[in-house]
Amino acid sequence: MKLRSLDDKTEGIVSAAGAYFLWGILPVYWKFVGMVPAHEVLAHRIVWSFIFMLLLLLVTRKFTACLADLKEILAQPKKAIGVVMASALISINWVTYIWAVNNDRVIETSLGYYINPLVSVLLGVIVLREKVSFWQAVAFCLAFIGVLNMTLHFGVFPWLALLLAGSFGLYGLFKKMVNPGAITGLTLETMVVVPFALGYLGFLTREGASAFSFAQPNVAALLMGAGIVTAVPLLLFASGAKRLPLATIGFLQYIAPTIALILGIFLYHETFTMVHLTSFIFIWLALTIFSLGKTKYFLQFEMFVFHKLHLKEKSST
Repeated sequence: MKLRSLDDKTEGIVSAAGAYFLWGILPVYWKFVGMVPAHEVLAHRIVWSFIFMLLLLLVTRKFTACLADLKEILAQPKKAIGVVMASALISINWVTYIWAVNNDRVIETSLGYYINPLVSVLLGVIVLREKVSFWQAVAFCLAFIGVLNMTLHFGVFPWLALLLAGSFGLYGLFKKMVNPGAITGLTLETMVVVPFALGYLGFLTREGASAFSFAQPNVAALLMGAGIVTAVPLLLFASGAKRLPLATIGFLQYIAPTIALILGIFLYHETFTMVHLTSFIFIWLALTIFSLGKTKYFLQFEMFVFHKLHLKEKSST
């Protein structure tokens, strides 16, 4: 039985790490279609993701289960709105990310996905009235200093990083309302926006402005492959999430932005100054504290600090 648990955990780590690794190297894929406008790439990503998910449902014989989930969601307006909002938010996130990569801002995307866990907790506090622990508050302050440092030194608010973090954080919040399975979720989310994507691609074709052409089979193949590179990491993540505790997933999620940061600096030679480094150090420190805040030693230190403050307050009165 123990061996079985160990095998499950190993499989979970491999699956989740594989998902984050693929998400980390995704900029390389979008660079290959850099000659195609981001909004057209987004439309193809939606269409081919939807087609891939339909084929997957047929192969895994989960089509009936997906239809049952769809009927259940449509019967509950709150869940139906959640799916529509999730679809809109993930579309915003995808097009922002593709545009950023192909405009040499991979480092900024990395910053966005480092900040994302903190944004998710902040949304939980604001929307779901969840409580913030002492160490989470410390992490927020450090991350805020990192963002403020970049804003003051460059005179530009890092809107792109915060748009990525905010859209993905809100996407997660609306998905929590619906709570579909991984395959069903992506199928329904792409189904909502696929009519708009098809309409836009049809318009481009009529205007003779479409990048999708069998005269350029390499570009056409890459655009079709956008569905696979979207779905495969998501399915790996779902497999890992089922087998691993949340704390382990929390640590593994930093693989993707770390790979993106390395790619931005060393492969694409984007500007990385001491200001960037200082801001990233604050955010890395924030994430370390955020991730370890519930461990024994951090909790003991928290109790020690509050005990000392309590004694000081009593002595002053």
